[in-house]
Amino acid sequence: MRTGSSRCAAIMPSRVGPCRRHRTGEPDNREMEVTDGFDLTLGEHVATLTLDRPAKRNAVTAAMWRALPGILADLAADPKVRVLVLTGAGGTFCSGADISEIHELGDNEDDTGLTVVAEHALMTFPKPVIAMIEGYCVGGGCQLALACDLRVAAAGARFGVTPAKLGIVYPLSSTRRLAEIAGPATAKLLLFSAELIDADHALRTGLVDEVCRPEDLRERVYGLAATMAARSRLTLAAAKQIIDGRAGEAEVRAWQRAARESGEMAEGVRAYREGRSPGFSWDAK
Repeated sequence: MRTGSSRCAAIMPSRVGPCRRHRTGEPDNREMEVTDGFDLTLGEHVATLTLDRPAKRNAVTAAMWRALPGILADLAADPKVRVLVLTGAGGTFCSGADISEIHELGDNEDDTGLTVVAEHALMTFPKPVIAMIEGYCVGGGCQLALACDLRVAAAGARFGVTPAKLGIVYPLSSTRRLAEIAGPATAKLLLFSAELIDADHALRTGLVDEVCRPEDLRERVYGLAATMAARSRLTLAAAKQIIDGRAGEAEVRAWQRAARESGEMAEGVRAYREGRSPGFSWDAK
């Protein structure tokens, strides 16, 4: 893998530290609320949301599950953010939900507990989301990673879905998504055994999309994010909605009409003919 890519370096976020508010730099000086346990950094068109409780292996508290949908809504509304990277601090992605608060997280009979609401907000985030995974990705950590569009892991990462150790019934939506992505047999292996599997095993089953050497992980993830950020946001938004089953024929026709009427398709074709990078300007209204 080539190192020192200027495009990758341009979108890598500079750390601003854990904060409750991080100014986005928009003309109206709108501020994003970021609760304790998260760290938000902004690079060039790429936001990085870090689970930041390294002393607890980034176990997600009830307050964090509760805050995540609002954080995602702010990032979705920010026109400067085109791609989101979700990761964990201290060499661990996430060890799961904070068990000391398990009774606050319990999913309701209608499957709308805190974890499911947060998972749904991440799944329906309108822009590409990449999970950058190191170390442990277990329980609620897997739930979050599987709600992302892509998962890129460092060799040495470990994955598990462990409700059977606690006598918990994994949420319906989370179980189905695990089975859809990794296959029914792998879903049963993980849920029945509550054992951890390594990154190579996760790659073979489709639980993760790529495995990198630890020293190459950041460059690969941010290089991929830079590539996505340069593509047509209209195309990406339409593709995500269609692939995720949230668009029927009428919605697809509307997306195609928007590509023509917005000039997005004309710019792409013109740039191709002129041998230059396209200057896509469409943004969600």
